[in-house]
Amino acid sequence: MKYKILLVALLFSCLSYSQKEVNGVIKTEIVQKKELGYALHIPADTKQKKPLVIFLYGSGEKGTDIELVKVHGPFKYLKTHELDAYVLAPQCPENEYWDSEVLYRLILKIEKENNIDPNRIYLTGLSLGGWGTYNLAFAHPNLFAALVPISGFVDLIQLEQACTIATIPTHIFHGLMDDVVNLDYAIAIYKELKKCNGNVELTIFDDSGHDSWSRVYDNKEIYDWMFQQIKKQ
Repeated sequence: MKYKILLVALLFSCLSYSQKEVNGVIKTEIVQKKELGYALHIPADTKQKKPLVIFLYGSGEKGTDIELVKVHGPFKYLKTHELDAYVLAPQCPENEYWDSEVLYRLILKIEKENNIDPNRIYLTGLSLGGWGTYNLAFAHPNLFAALVPISGFVDLIQLEQACTIATIPTHIFHGLMDDVVNLDYAIAIYKELKKCNGNVELTIFDDSGHDSWSRVYDNKEIYDWMFQQIKKQ
C-alpha cells in the first residue's frame, strides 16, 4: 500500500509539471511620431499646375536650422535665378537618416496644398541625399518623372531593387576623385540600371572630388532636362 501511494504521488507530480504549448494572436498598433522641417519655394504664377523638384541634401545639413537646406542645390540656384516650379527641401533630423515613408507623407501634403503637376515630380539629392533619392524612388517608383542622384552611395539591397525604377529617366553624377563616397557605388548601380532602364546616364567629372554637385545644380541644363521628363502613365 505504501508503494502504491508513492507511485500515485509520483504520477501526479509528473502530470502537474508537464510542458504545454499555447497558440495565440495579439493585435496591436505601434505609432511613431516624426517631425520633419522643410523649405518650400513657390513659383510666381500658381494658377496653372507646375512641376515639383524635391531636393535631399547631405549629412552636413542635418538639424533644425532650416537655412542649411539652402546652402547647396536648387535653393542656392534660386538666389540668382528663377525656376517656374515648386522646390521642396526637407531637413533630416540629427542622428537620423532619410526616412522614405516620412518623406512620402510630406510630398503628399505638399501636393494636396499646392497646384502641382503630378506627372512632373522630380527627385534629386547629394551624398546622403543621393542614397535617400534611391531609397525613396524604390519605395514609391510611380511617383517620380526623373531622378538625379549626385555623389550618392548605394547598399546591396538597393542594387537588388534597381529595376524597380526601370521606367524612370535617371541621370547619375559623381566625381572621379571623390574620397568620401567611392565612385564604384555610382558605377555599380549604373550597370544594374542599364540592364532594364534605357534612359539612364552616368556623368563622371574627372577633376571633381565629393562636391560634384555644385556644377550640376548651378547649371540651368539640369533643370531643363528634368522639366522635359514627364511621368509615364
